[in-house]
Amino acid sequence: MARPFYIVDVFAAQAYAGNPLAVVLDADGMDTATMQLVAAETNYSETTFVGSQPEADGGYRVRLFTPAREIAFAGHPILGTAWVVRHHVAPQERGPVRLNLPVGQVPVSFEAEAAGLETAWFRAPQVSAGATCAAERMAAALGLAATDIDCRAPVQQFGASTAAMVVPLNSLDALRRARLDLAAYGPLLAEGFPPLTYLFCRETHHAGNDLCARFFFEAHGVREDPATGNGAAFLGAWLLEYGYLERTELDLRIEQGYEVRRPSLVRLRARGSGAGREISVGGGVIAVVRGELA
Repeated sequence: MARPFYIVDVFAAQAYAGNPLAVVLDADGMDTATMQLVAAETNYSETTFVGSQPEADGGYRVRLFTPAREIAFAGHPILGTAWVVRHHVAPQERGPVRLNLPVGQVPVSFEAEAAGLETAWFRAPQVSAGATCAAERMAAALGLAATDIDCRAPVQQFGASTAAMVVPLNSLDALRRARLDLAAYGPLLAEGFPPLTYLFCRETHHAGNDLCARFFFEAHGVREDPATGNGAAFLGAWLLEYGYLERTELDLRIEQGYEVRRPSLVRLRARGSGAGREISVGGGVIAVVRGELA
């Protein structure tokens, strides 16, 4: 059975930027093993599989796979999948597109921007704080000096189903030099720290942006994400937790992807504290490929 297949660039203002995502429609009847093979074939950080009809609650069932395993939540697949549903599955409908994920239903809304573009937004599930890590230990795993890490707030695990280490750096130079060394990370992994690291600094490539970030993760070796929605959500919780930007309500533009030649822009809105935090992540979506999965 041939199934519609799309590739979209998420957190992008133009084609061939941002974070690429493969979306397979009419995925009813595909078994888990086949989905995993397709995700390994595309070799993108995530590939999603969407049911053909909305479920009783109005949401479309979605499964997310990395090249190595199924996951429950990730930011750019949520936005890219919702965009494909809005434009190619249910273009006549208005209001949010609702996606049913293992973490629950996630609505995605769309805001019109200049020049006919739009920003897709999702509300992040509740983000929880985890264990902290000594700066010098994380620095060693990233090929950095302890002085490269901004010690005004801790290196700490934050997550929602998946989790990552949030690592504040002092400069764009340190951000450029960072490399995740899985062998050096081994002792941290043994202590339960996830091999996913979200690094950021306040120095940026472009004056109109607020922060610059990188995200390393493990999937058959170390990979770098061009743009990371769930990492931005974790960052939002971290920023509010420690008052790092000395604001209680955030509306930020986060650069990412320059080191992998995929310039990206992630939007982040966050406010509140503790269980009352409200965090939303947004970005542009550009379609680049349309075809059929044989």
